[in-house]
Amino acid sequence: MEMTARHLSVATVTTLVIGFVFAATVQAQRTETIDPTRFEDSVQAFERKDSKVMPPTGAIVITGSSSIRRWHPSMQEDLAPLTVIPRGFGGSTMADVLHFVDRLIIPYRPRAVVIYEGDNDTGRFRVPPATIASELKQIVSKIHATLPDTRIYVMSVKPSLAREQVWDKAQATNTLYQDIVSSDTRLAYIDVATPFLRNDGKVMNDIFVDDGLHLNQKGTKIWAATIKAALIKHEANYETTND
Repeated sequence: MEMTARHLSVATVTTLVIGFVFAATVQAQRTETIDPTRFEDSVQAFERKDSKVMPPTGAIVITGSSSIRRWHPSMQEDLAPLTVIPRGFGGSTMADVLHFVDRLIIPYRPRAVVIYEGDNDTGRFRVPPATIASELKQIVSKIHATLPDTRIYVMSVKPSLAREQVWDKAQATNTLYQDIVSSDTRLAYIDVATPFLRNDGKVMNDIFVDDGLHLNQKGTKIWAATIKAALIKHEANYETTND
């Protein structure tokens, strides 16, 4: 009995230790700090580029996480004849855009801004949808405080194979985005989620590269066409009036 009790005691302690470590790991993942200064080098790179050739005012700034950053090479061609300024920075969140709005958006005095965030917020940092929505509202307020006529397009969080486990959080975030844009005629919502879903509601499995997160050529084609259709309807007429 003594040996059995000891074995049970060791097993219990081992189980508790494993459980504690697992819980601590999950908690660390959920509370990972978002430090916008990690993108200082990326933002300074944009500023150095601007110091050589400043983009035109009255264009469309497109910013967001890696789905935007990886689109940079073909963005201007994909969205022609619209004049766009690609300003994506991979791994970013809504909090990062908020932190850098005075350097990533305001200096260009754009007629419109497109924002894609929420993917890393929900998928990596486990930011609550309400917090993401609050940060978006602050971004809108900061932009309109300086550029009251600028239109802002908020893109939905896209589904992905890699982040299916948090798709419910992304959907909740998208619902809040729609609520926000419905309150202001200067705001609009671009649904890039629905085009990536099959009839059964599951995400398509042939639109991603090997990581199951970033878009392949087929996915990018759908993505670009969806965004262009939303923008061209409202922005094409402004191309001839750019400064």
